[in-house]
Amino acid sequence: MKLMKRLVSLILVLALVFTLTACTTEKPKEDTNKESSSGETPDKSKEEAPAEGIELALITDVGTIDDKSFNQGAWEGVEAYAKEFGKTYKYYKPTEKSDSAYINSIELAVKAGAKVIVCPGFLFEVPIHTVQTQYPDVNFIILDGAPHPDGDYTPDIADNTYSIFYAEEEAGFLAGYSIVKEGYTKLGFMGGMAVPAVVRFGYGFVQGADYAAKELGLTEDVQVKYTYVGNFDATPENQAKASAWYNEGTEVIFACGGAVGNSVMKAAEAAGNKVIGVDVDQSGESETVITSSMKNLAKSVYDALTAYYANEFPGGTSVSLDATVEGVQLPMETSRFEKFTQADYDAIYGKVESKEVEILNDADVVEKSGKAAEEVTAADIPVEQVKVEVIK
Repeated sequence: MKLMKRLVSLILVLALVFTLTACTTEKPKEDTNKESSSGETPDKSKEEAPAEGIELALITDVGTIDDKSFNQGAWEGVEAYAKEFGKTYKYYKPTEKSDSAYINSIELAVKAGAKVIVCPGFLFEVPIHTVQTQYPDVNFIILDGAPHPDGDYTPDIADNTYSIFYAEEEAGFLAGYSIVKEGYTKLGFMGGMAVPAVVRFGYGFVQGADYAAKELGLTEDVQVKYTYVGNFDATPENQAKASAWYNEGTEVIFACGGAVGNSVMKAAEAAGNKVIGVDVDQSGESETVITSSMKNLAKSVYDALTAYYANEFPGGTSVSLDATVEGVQLPMETSRFEKFTQADYDAIYGKVESKEVEILNDADVVEKSGKAAEEVTAADIPVEQVKVEVIK
């Protein structure tokens, strides 16, 4: 019996020691909310516990908030509003490119208390269609897309969702016009994938170059090499293709594909040539960026948040923001033009804004071509002084 009591006592002592040791070696839990209002948030995975009290949220698509492109432009709108009016804000980066990953990130934001969630890009169309009815008290802003069921592209926009598109054909037109006015005639358009927004940028670019060529009375056609590389990535292959174009005489490439632009900029730096950026002002990325064909992403997000807090959220609607509401632009203050002036820009912008200039979008080109949509290319754009070489 004494032996048994000693054994029990020994076991209890050992158990106590083990417990104390475990307590002293346990790592403190990370405070996931500590950077909620600073905007300097690290990437978050779906396994992390959400921070509490986040009022405004943004979910990135395949890029990051410092991608110098679509995500960054949208984030700048969120950040500007939040800082001005003292709102907590945070971004979430999905763990992968999939509907389920986007929904997981949206759910993290909802659990953290988000009242408005901004989702930049058409990749969110199906995920938002799923969550807009699950979370009727949360408001969603989708850029470059409209929610629809999987497999059915008919828009289905709930009262708590606001769909924003942009007149990319106008932004592309301004870029094409300015670059020909600047004196360049051997141009390139290197798009990421042939999604509607990218197509509209390219078609507008060709039309702007044609309009300027006719104004200048050029006796030779403007040459435009035109392609979609099939991705939105910075790759050696994309850089090699851009280098080949520059070596063949192309002077300026409109890089319209997210990180594809980084590859084109590297090629331009090596060749001593120029690049046109896209979506946001990319002048800080490289000295080769002569201008950028911009959507006014930050303003559109800021304005949508303003409407929400004024109890005027335009839920259930879809808009296309154009020059009439400063939805598109060139960043003249940072552009590296030598001949194309602010006065030149103001004059052509006024014509675009007043619709004095007819600029066709992708659907218009299809209609005028008389072809099936899948058969139409940039070579079908009705222009007079631009020769388009479509490279597949």
